[in-house]
Amino acid sequence: MAGQLPYNSGMTDTEVLAEGRFLRLVRKGRWEFVQRVIAPEGAVQIIALTPAGEIIFVEQDRPPVGGRVLELPAGLIDGDGGPDETAEATAIRELEEETGYACERVRLVHRGPTSPGSSNEFNAFYVAEGLRRIGDGGGLDSEDITVHRVPLASAHDWLAEQAGRGLYIDPRAYTGIYWAQRELV
Repeated sequence: MAGQLPYNSGMTDTEVLAEGRFLRLVRKGRWEFVQRVIAPEGAVQIIALTPAGEIIFVEQDRPPVGGRVLELPAGLIDGDGGPDETAEATAIRELEEETGYACERVRLVHRGPTSPGSSNEFNAFYVAEGLRRIGDGGGLDSEDITVHRVPLASAHDWLAEQAGRGLYIDPRAYTGIYWAQRELV
């Protein structure tokens, strides 16, 4: 994206503190933070509105937080769709895998750091256009994803109800609501 620094810009002079298969803990000066070993371009978040005006959320277990999380359909740009898969192609593939919805195209609306104080990961937010249902979704065999279609007009209240039931709400879900509402203007 024009005007943005490359993903790993300024990553010279870092000390590797620990490294696993997917993540690396590094120190640069006084900062300790996480780098992704895979997915150097980061992740995609997909904002999908059904023809009926419903925003699509997914719910799945997230072991790092110890519970189920409501979030936008999303995925790492990690080559699961092939070594040359673009961010756009990742968004289209992840939308279909997780939700059972296909789209004609996706359009980038924002790209920025996910948690700039602790990680070098970037997220790209895409609006899915031309949505049509082709299956049940639910993710890959290793995933246990529940798909939720929520009327956009009541999405804030619905998320609050789900939080009251003990689910965690990924703040990016609210970013999705914001962009979905802008699409209807």
